[in-house]
Amino acid sequence: MRALTHALQDAATRRLLITWAVLMGLTLLAMLSAQLGGDARQAALPLWSAGLLLATTLFKAHRVLMVYLGLDEASSAWRGTFIGLILATLLLVAAGYLIARLS
Repeated sequence: MRALTHALQDAATRRLLITWAVLMGLTLLAMLSAQLGGDARQAALPLWSAGLLLATTLFKAHRVLMVYLGLDEASSAWRGTFIGLILATLLLVAAGYLIARLS
């Protein structure tokens, strides 16, 4: 029984560490995409860079919800609610970015 508990803890720890490493890699990718946008520091990000940033943010938020907050074990109503709120937030950010870019 003790060996099974230890194995489950090792698997959970490994999952958390892998998720953390993926999230850190995506953070670096987002930072690099902002740097590749151009020489002007106060200019808006190019559209592809902003899209990449929002896509990685969506994936990262999804992983945090599922792995660190344990929503993968929750009911589909809870998962849908939180993912819907994240999508709504990112759509508002994208709309604000597009409006500012077009003005």
